Amino acid sequence: MTSQPSQQITGVYHRKIGDIVVTAISDGYLDGNLEVMRNVDLDKAHTILREAFRPARRTSVNTFLIHSKGRLAIIDTGSGNYLLPTAGMVQRNLAAAGIDPESIDTVLLTHMHPDHSAGLTDMSNGKLLFPNAELVMHENELPHWFDDGAMARADERAKKLFFQAGREQVAPYKNRTRLFKQGEVFPGVTAVPSHGHTPGHTAYLIASGNHQLMIWGDTVHVPEVQTAHPEAGMGFDTDLAQAAASRKRMFDRVSADGTLVAGMHLHFPGFARLARRGEAYALYPEMWVHSFEQE
Repeated sequence: MTSQPSQQITGVYHRKIGDIVVTAISDGYLDGNLEVMRNVDLDKAHTILREAFRPARRTSVNTFLIHSKGRLAIIDTGSGNYLLPTAGMVQRNLAAAGIDPESIDTVLLTHMHPDHSAGLTDMSNGKLLFPNAELVMHENELPHWFDDGAMARADERAKKLFFQAGREQVAPYKNRTRLFKQGEVFPGVTAVPSHGHTPGHTAYLIASGNHQLMIWGDTVHVPEVQTAHPEAGMGFDTDLAQAAASRKRMFDRVSADGTLVAGMHLHFPGFARLARRGEAYALYPEMWVHSFEQE
């Protein structure tokens, strides 16, 4: 008698963008409810998820490797051991992909929330999980998360998971941190500031030849709901109105241009295209590509 599989094959997926290879690395997922959503009727939100055959709120957590010009970067680091046991799988999946974290020379952060930056350091022993990497992020992030006044005004959960966790994680990289405003931050990678979710929240445009990919960070957390209702935000948006404005600008940009997108909270592997539908939008996940052939 053969044994039944007990787990999925690991979460790794490659996508070629011109001469650049982007590899989606899954950190796992986080389950929650819709009570954290803002500026949307929750009954409508629940209906949207039910009609999409989705659990109440299952949030994929994705990171992305960028193989470009003989160098290797990772955009975001996952959640380490700070959140639910269904996440924190970046290091395991890097190993499955044959990637030694020591070969990664740049960590690009979209922002410093724990599901993005808490995989920088193993706090049980202080070990840098990307020991040869430069840490790169928008110049607005550190001043906010190291602001004692802002931390004092936060609730206890935010103090622990946003402010304290962020400080713990980035401190070991203090002497190898680079901050930017905008522009090219890695070969073929241009920062696209998209503030509001956090003060320095940033998307990254990957471009090579005639091919582009917009890795839009946390533009959405509940894709089905927020594409139908772009004004819908999250309770942990630092500036709810600014986040909504940034989301609408991003939606308009990528839908008008037909740009391939990827997101930290799009369902793995997270590559899709967005189309405008009146005042709303529709997200179309890209079909699975079995080779490195260009589209």
